[in-house]
Amino acid sequence: MHRGRRVGLPVQAREHAGPADRAEGLAAPVTVPAPATQAAAPDREKANILVVDDLQEKHVVFRTILDELGENIVSARSGKEALRYILEMEFAVILLDVNMPDIDGLETASLIRHYKKSAQTPIVFITAYVDELQAKRGYALGAVDYIPSPVVPEVLRSKVRVFVELYRMNRQLQLRAAEREALARSEAARTAAEQAIHRADFLAEASRVLSKSLHLDETIATVLELCVPMLGDRAILGLADREGGVRRLEMHPPTRSDDPEAFGPELRTAADDAIRHRQFRLWREGDRAAAICPLMVGDEARGALAVLGDAGRFDAGQAALVREFASRASIAMENARLYTAVQEADRRKNEFLAMLAHELRNPLAPIRNAVHIMQGTNVPTDTMTWARDVISRQADHMARLIDDLLDVSRIVQGKVVVKPERLSVASIVERSAEAVQPKLEARNQRMRIELPPEPVVVEGDPVRLAQVLSNLLNNASKFSPPGAQIELRATFDGHRAVISVRDQGAGIDPAFLPHIFDLFAQADQSLDRSQGGLGIGLTLVKHLVELHGGHVEAHSDGLGQGTALSITLPAQRDVEPAQSAPPPVIATRSAAAGKRPSRILVVDDLMASAETLMTLLEMEGFEVQVANEGIAALKIAEDFRPDVVLLDIGLPGMNGFEVAHQLRSQASSRDALLIALTGYGEAESRSRSAQAGFDFHMVKPADVSLLLQMITNPQESRRARVA
Repeated sequence: MHRGRRVGLPVQAREHAGPADRAEGLAAPVTVPAPATQAAAPDREKANILVVDDLQEKHVVFRTILDELGENIVSARSGKEALRYILEMEFAVILLDVNMPDIDGLETASLIRHYKKSAQTPIVFITAYVDELQAKRGYALGAVDYIPSPVVPEVLRSKVRVFVELYRMNRQLQLRAAEREALARSEAARTAAEQAIHRADFLAEASRVLSKSLHLDETIATVLELCVPMLGDRAILGLADREGGVRRLEMHPPTRSDDPEAFGPELRTAADDAIRHRQFRLWREGDRAAAICPLMVGDEARGALAVLGDAGRFDAGQAALVREFASRASIAMENARLYTAVQEADRRKNEFLAMLAHELRNPLAPIRNAVHIMQGTNVPTDTMTWARDVISRQADHMARLIDDLLDVSRIVQGKVVVKPERLSVASIVERSAEAVQPKLEARNQRMRIELPPEPVVVEGDPVRLAQVLSNLLNNASKFSPPGAQIELRATFDGHRAVISVRDQGAGIDPAFLPHIFDLFAQADQSLDRSQGGLGIGLTLVKHLVELHGGHVEAHSDGLGQGTALSITLPAQRDVEPAQSAPPPVIATRSAAAGKRPSRILVVDDLMASAETLMTLLEMEGFEVQVANEGIAALKIAEDFRPDVVLLDIGLPGMNGFEVAHQLRSQASSRDALLIALTGYGEAESRSRSAQAGFDFHMVKPADVSLLLQMITNPQESRRARVA
């Protein structure tokens, strides 16, 4: 579909030309330019670059991008105007828009090719969309490349620079040929034209082949195969490490690592230098040479491509071709890297879903157990009360998880709206501290609070700000050891209030710190992780604080060094009474009870789950012992000699698979009925359960009736499973 023409002033060939554009002179000797922008030499003849597009604003964009090349940029607003310029001038490269109102880009290209003067001029199509049929037609008309719109400035500038240098090399050949006899001049020009066509065809085919793969290893292999024999007789690709050196090498054709020509110290040094300085290098040793190009993505060098061959092979034209090919290889490798990043994001999503299932099933287990206890006959009043408390606490926990998930969903969709009120900073801090105090006391932890000397108020949603501070304080308590001190400090600098929470906990690995606020990010994804959670709490904090016009920061000196998180909010001195945030509801907890015969060992790090299951089994007449981690379970099993072991997989320290393997190795528990009772229910966990020696794999919350039926006669259950 053609775009409608926009009204604009007529565009002349040199309407934006600066003083340098009017300099005339012979072309300077051709050299391979560094990636950095260079101003055109005053005695060098400027190359003409024709930009054909019907939109004035695009001419401004292209001129801004290409002005750094120091060449003469000619603007045409239509195919007819472009043909008129081609009759009058010679161009190094033509950038041609595909969609134009009078004569489209493909028709214009066809007409350009009819003129002998422009038959071999490189044509680069600029288009927002290209299908395979259009691409084939374009290449058949002599297009050397398609560049997607909107263009990437570095890519466009690099491609045009190569064609300008090729154009200058051809001009030099023509000037030298003019000094010789007519036959030699004619042969040289014909050879140069054939080489240009051959190189353009090679680059077009390389772009097509490289676009087929989105896997990095396959792309690297394709890059190396394309290099030989067109660019050299051996190709070596090195990927850069964090220090800018080479960390990985791939070669084609393959060779032994002890082959001195493979990647000797001198060649490696040259490659390291090309990467660090982001510049083309031509390495020579005897009759061998290598053209080394940094693989650039923006201003960053991701590696280097070295093409080896005879010393006389790498003239200016070949060097330019190698550089252009390296540019296209860089783009293909970056596309593959981005595709891998998308796959990694998908993997993280799947890990989160598995963790979500685990975290939701965990509170369901004690709820179901407590309900079964309450359904028993002659249940004591205190046991009934305790069971109700368990259900209430675990239901609240599930509600918080679901609320967090819904909040994240609403925030991502931009549906969360804060309802700001004037709130006292001191009141917010004190209320949040009161809410978390029972948890701190349960872990024998202390809190030190520091407030600004003057009254300070913020405009904020009391519910959301309470949610933010409660999240930070709960995290500080959860990740700090018993007996630790947590600091809650608020300051005011005249315009902003800063509320910080500092703990003495596990700290954060510096490599993970930049991702701490990412959605679903958790430093510990292992089965034996000691803390639960979905990895969305700090994401909520970040977004809620930003909705209040503030920002959040995290700092940690490393693992074992504690963590400090601070939120900064717009604030002012209090001039009238401010409302305070409502205190959150604090849940309470109680204890469990028991009875006896047929020995059952319950291993679960979630106390509510272990206690309810123990009480349920004791009420059914079993003798029960409980362990909260793997080492304790193995010690208890030696003396207790259980008939049945109900074992959670996600345990701290030693996970359930390892514990099961050890139990099968001990004489005291070798013949026990092992049942995995866990929140992990995916196929991989079930397969690992069978390999570790479990007889059954049950997902929390388990069917209590089925569980009791299985453990009443362990040997019969095992035989029924085999049958």
